[in-house]
Amino acid sequence: MFTGIVQDVGRIAALEARGGDLRVTVEVDRLSLAQTRPGDSIAVAGVCLTVLDLTGRTFAADVSNETRSLTTFGDFVVGARVNLEPALRAGDALGGHLVSGHVDGLGTVLDLGGDARSMRVRFRAPNSLARYLARKGSVTIDGVSLTVNEVEGEVFGVNLIPHTWTVTTLGELVPARRVNLEIDQVARYVERLLGVAS
Repeated sequence: MFTGIVQDVGRIAALEARGGDLRVTVEVDRLSLAQTRPGDSIAVAGVCLTVLDLTGRTFAADVSNETRSLTTFGDFVVGARVNLEPALRAGDALGGHLVSGHVDGLGTVLDLGGDARSMRVRFRAPNSLARYLARKGSVTIDGVSLTVNEVEGEVFGVNLIPHTWTVTTLGELVPARRVNLEIDQVARYVERLLGVAS
């Protein structure tokens, strides 16, 4: 479980194909790996990955073929910057919202524009996810917990304050770029409890 509060921006140090799957090595910047052990989870660009090996300032994880096809991992190249968040530990502050690290689908950046000191960004979500987006609800984009400002059909907008724009990879967004989307878990549970058909 994660919070969507990014703790570091690392970079993809290596990508190695392994029988259709992918071994990814990530180099951290500020994130301490001193307490991290093989088997721990770290969200990389919003995708929950299991740490396999640790070497100094890097960790390696396997990415299945399914995860590659459903997330932006299929787009990554060596050197790409990625948002990082270690798993929530008992007693940690819940600064964002509950995030599983299980990406629901890919969104696409439509446009960006300045709004005072902030940046307004509009995305298109897959039709199957649009019904879970609500004004003033939560959404996770590339591992970053954000508040939805407006929704119209499959299009939704968020506001990125200067801090978020600076300390995450969201400052690199450009039109047509694909992003990992995770919708708010509460919406899924409400749907299930109400027996709403998918």
